[in-house]
Amino acid sequence: MNRSQLVLASRNRGKLAEMRAFLTDLDVEVRGLDEFPGIPEIVEDGNTFRENGLIKARAVMGYTGLPALADDSGLEVDALGGRPGVYSARFAGKWATDEDNNRKLLSEVAGLSLLRGTLSGAVNLTARYRTVIVLAIPPGLYGSSAIEEIAEGVVEGEITLQPRGQGGFGYDPIFLVPSLGKTFAELSPEERQTYSHRFRALRELKPVLLRYFPSR
Repeated sequence: MNRSQLVLASRNRGKLAEMRAFLTDLDVEVRGLDEFPGIPEIVEDGNTFRENGLIKARAVMGYTGLPALADDSGLEVDALGGRPGVYSARFAGKWATDEDNNRKLLSEVAGLSLLRGTLSGAVNLTARYRTVIVLAIPPGLYGSSAIEEIAEGVVEGEITLQPRGQGGFGYDPIFLVPSLGKTFAELSPEERQTYSHRFRALRELKPVLLRYFPSR
């Protein structure tokens, strides 16, 4: 019997690795967008993570004709009014690297400290990682209509002014989990499965995934 297929609507290798690791117990062939080189660029012009997740999931499902799993996630820094938010991946520009984005964010936080004429302790460094994951299943597989399921995961933390750790991606080197005293870039694989916003959203979605994709 051919296994079911599920397309992860991302080219981000870090995201793909995390999501594939979580889905290993499902009897499903997990494919990435790199296996569909002809897929057009998806314009993520939503105002929220939910809107962007739906845009990506629907676009990938429509192009491939396969169930799609899309996530939109980012960092919300309270001192910056919730920025970078949905612009996290391109905070320093469309072609920004993770290092570019981290540098810009730390520069803005440092600028707030200078404006207040004091050190960073006077600036609220609380922040959170937020992700919304959308499962989109095309019509005909489980009924006449398309199916959309949505889950959200959040983890609270703080911004640390000195990057730490070699693991992870994105803002992980400057996102601190206070209870552990570690940045996300310093977490072990086991700790990531406990604290990751993406894993939390996937755990919420897991009963739904099992409804459509059996376990091994």
